[in-house]
Amino acid sequence: MGKKLSLYFVRHGQTYLNKNLRMQGWADTPLTPEGIEVVKESGRGLAETEFVAAYSSDLHRTIATAGHLLKENKHAFGLTLEPLSEFRETFFGSYEGEKGDVAWNEIAHHMGYANQEKLFKNADVRETMNGTKAADPTGDAEDFMTFWTRVEQGFLHVINRHRETGGNVLIVAHGNTIRNIVHELEPSMDESVILDNASVTVLAYENGLFKLERLNDTSHFKKA
Repeated sequence: MGKKLSLYFVRHGQTYLNKNLRMQGWADTPLTPEGIEVVKESGRGLAETEFVAAYSSDLHRTIATAGHLLKENKHAFGLTLEPLSEFRETFFGSYEGEKGDVAWNEIAHHMGYANQEKLFKNADVRETMNGTKAADPTGDAEDFMTFWTRVEQGFLHVINRHRETGGNVLIVAHGNTIRNIVHELEPSMDESVILDNASVTVLAYENGLFKLERLNDTSHFKKA
């Protein structure tokens, strides 16, 4: 019987596209100075947590975030980060880099909603992602199944590698990616939750069962 496996999902720090309220999926911009400081605060709060492995998406903002987190950790010496493309954020196609309000209102209208507020109130994640692909003039945006098939491969890679030995595993990823992984395994979670930058969500795996132990947690942040 395997030991308890605790998956520490951390959303990346604030980037310049985040700061300017623009769509950011596969598009990538550096962390802001403020974003770096918040990541460091999160890292100091996790400094005593001993990780047996560390993963991130292969985008710069998550790799940089993981680097800052591990630098603050007291047990991370010799730990090598493994970036995985499977943990990337949703790809928004031609909406990448667009102002969020402009993109979401266009997608809402294409789906038959008056505005983005109506869209987010009435459509679930799957409908919204499928609607985004349908609204994208290029057709490049990911629909839900394309996104989930990709993310699931990365998640299973981590679970299969660590479920027998257990321990704490760090996974630095993106808001939609983390939220969808957790919601698929813990459907009672409110899928409308917006994860804060550098927040921690912990999903435990033991005896074949998943349990959500922390969600969008920033209570551990410690300022220098």
